[in-house]
Amino acid sequence: MAFKNSYLKKVYDDVAARNKGETEFLQAVGEVLESLEPVVEQNPDIIKTGVIDRIVEPERFIQFRVSWVDDAGNVRVNRGFRVQFNSAIGPYKGGLRLHPSVTGSVIKFLGFEQTFKNSLTGLPMGGGKGGSDFDPKGKSDAEVMRFCQSFMTELCKHIGADTDVPAGDIGVGAREIGYMYGQYKRLRNEFTGVLTGKGLTFGGSLGRTQATGYGLLYLTEEMLRCMKNDSVAGKTVVISGSGNVAIYATEKAQQLGAKVVALSDSDGYIHDPDGIKLDIVKDIKEVRRARIKEYVQSVPTATYTEGCTGIWSIPCDVALPCATQNELDGASADKLIQGGVTAVAEGANMPCTPEAVEKLQAAGILFAPAKAANAGGVAVSGLEMSQNSLRYGWTFEEVDSKLHDIMLGIFHAAYDASEKYGSAGNLVMGANIAGFLKVAEAMIAQGVAY
Repeated sequence: MAFKNSYLKKVYDDVAARNKGETEFLQAVGEVLESLEPVVEQNPDIIKTGVIDRIVEPERFIQFRVSWVDDAGNVRVNRGFRVQFNSAIGPYKGGLRLHPSVTGSVIKFLGFEQTFKNSLTGLPMGGGKGGSDFDPKGKSDAEVMRFCQSFMTELCKHIGADTDVPAGDIGVGAREIGYMYGQYKRLRNEFTGVLTGKGLTFGGSLGRTQATGYGLLYLTEEMLRCMKNDSVAGKTVVISGSGNVAIYATEKAQQLGAKVVALSDSDGYIHDPDGIKLDIVKDIKEVRRARIKEYVQSVPTATYTEGCTGIWSIPCDVALPCATQNELDGASADKLIQGGVTAVAEGANMPCTPEAVEKLQAAGILFAPAKAANAGGVAVSGLEMSQNSLRYGWTFEEVDSKLHDIMLGIFHAAYDASEKYGSAGNLVMGANIAGFLKVAEAMIAQGVAY
């Protein structure tokens, strides 16, 4: 990290010393601290409050053992995590990720990012994240249920509707949320909005499934409109991933008149020059939980390629990385630029490496960072919390309208902050600053706890 400000450099060096080897977390902290240089220069008194020193340290980090029994009767052991990063503006809020790549560093980076993402939504939510290195892929429903019940048996001690409200993330969909909520209710003997992403029959919100993907397109559309006097209509779009975010980003992009030509999973990617047939993808991924390569069996004109990075060599106007962190590197950014891309918006959490972001911005490509672009999921999770508190439910149209307004508000908050602090159009800097300022103001107002 190249810091011009000596104070911010010291903060980063201290974080690096305390969190050695936690590359994802250090990457996220470094990006935010670099963005805050103009804030510190214009407001040097902020140093005395210690708010930046405090905001990079989680309030609480919980690690625990998760023991469960597989269908063969074998005892299996995984690690569970929950980081309660910051509660200055509301109860901790953030998803649960079940994937072999989950480590303490990944959970801390996600919780740190979540703090500023939640701040940008304008809703009263703090930042948290959790999960396990358990892999639900290839497991039976019974095995997933037993794992989720064991996981929640420990997690329930640390969460609550006014304390910490988890949601879904990679590997955690409606099935997993249902099993976890059932176990929480069983153990605590209470029916509260302690999890979001619940089924519609027990407190879930219409629009939650679509929220992250739809929100990504709402922000991308507003970015194109305001910064290029353009729109998504008529554009060729490449989307990585084929999970919830990618599927509903595809759906909304198609509704807005774009042509989505590629999707991927961890094995490889499909390219359909005529436009992705979403009904086929939904059957493969949501119904049969199969691999994306099966798409070419139903669409012979499409092609499937092993490996994921080649997806960015497909010429496109808009690229939406929606798979996982650091999936789009500098070389991939070069391919996108050569292919004529004009806008990139992050649907996953931190899917672009720092080198990729630098190259895209240097080439004049519009770039929307994850903490702004993929905030739709947590925004509707916040709306689900509101509905649970009211013991009431809004229509899909009401939720979608609120989501649309929130995403436009996020874009303008980030853009306005980028202008105010001397980097007009740099949405990475703008989103970091706008998200930080609200949390920092609340932390300063609440004093220092010794």
